[in-house]
Order: sequence, then C-alpha cells, then structure tokens
Amino acid sequence: MHNEHIEEHFNNRNVTEIDSNYYMVDIAPYPTDGWGKFKRVLKRALRGELFVGLWVVLREMIRFDIHTVQYPEEKMPIGPRYRAVHEMKRLWESDTERCIGCGLCEKICISNCIRIDTKIDENSRKEVTEYSINLGRCIFCGYCAEVCPELAITHGGEYENASDQREHFIMYQDMLTPLDKMKAGTQVEFEGFGAITPHEDERVKKTPLAY
Repeated sequence: MHNEHIEEHFNNRNVTEIDSNYYMVDIAPYPTDGWGKFKRVLKRALRGELFVGLWVVLREMIRFDIHTVQYPEEKMPIGPRYRAVHEMKRLWESDTERCIGCGLCEKICISNCIRIDTKIDENSRKEVTEYSINLGRCIFCGYCAEVCPELAITHGGEYENASDQREHFIMYQDMLTPLDKMKAGTQVEFEGFGAITPHEDERVKKTPLAY
C-alpha cells in the first residue's frame, strides 16, 4: 500500500526513474515576476493546517477557564520538598541558631559553593562568623540539608534569585529565620531533607539549656 502511494505521487509529477533506487524530479522553475511570486506565496500560506491552528487559538481565547496565572502578582504554590534558596532554622526553645558550625555542609558540597568560618567564643563553644553560599555555582542538590546533624539548613521556596552577575552570594543572616517570624511561629518545617518529625512542636518543652 505504501509503495502504491509513492508511485501515485510520482505519476502526478514529472518524474524520471533513473534506476531502482534513485528518481530525478523535475521541479517547476521559480517565478521571476511579481504576480507569480504572489501566487506562490498564497499557495504555500493558505493551507488547511493554518486555519486549524487559528481555530485552536480562537477556541482557547473564548474559553472562560483560564489555565495561566498573572505572574508576578499571582504565584503557584510550591511543593514542600522543592529545593530553592537555602534557609537557616532557629531553635524553638531559645530562638537561637541551630547551626553549630560543624562544616559538614561545606565538606559534602559537590559544587564547592559553601564557605563557612568559625571561632571559639567566651563559653568555649564554636560560633559561626561567616557563612555564604554561591548561588551561581549551587546546583540545589540538597546534600547540605541532608548531612546537617542539627537540621539547621534547609531549602525554602524562594526561587526568584535572578542576578546580574554569576557569582551571586547569599549570606548567613539573609538565610536565617528572622526573630519576629520565629516568635510568631511562622518558621516553616517541611518533610524531606533537613526536616523534623511531624507534630514536633507539640512535644517541645522549654529547657534551661544555654545555647
């Protein structure tokens, strides 16, 4: 059936069979005058497929169920395990940072984009002095959140991190949960890397530990 269709197609045109594998097609010469070019444009443009596409567009335009959002005024909800710009969590008991400066996130980072510096404070505890993430190198793999023993670093839902330069850094204080949000109880905990068990806030008790 396929071969018959090919033969019928060739019979409608000026085709000369050279051998069993090759055909020489006599293509009509291109028009040289303006009227001939205009007719060729009309013949190529006004095809059935064009009107089918126009009908599909018109049909979607007159529908009342809109499938798009008015970004940036409207934004789609982000899944709880979406890996966007990093966040640093605080302790619920004392509102202090969870990060203990162990440096595991810096060591496991396969993009080599995390830099952390620490010092020993007056209470002989390690304190984070500098912490930065190069978002231009970060591939948002989630290893830093997975390896963190204190569940301090996580991935948030802030995906709008466009910058005019490739080396765009985010600093520790920018990632840290603000105290006003912490006191209001709006620190988001989610399932996935760097998350605590569900309903953990119901089991948290005030402790006399000095963080």
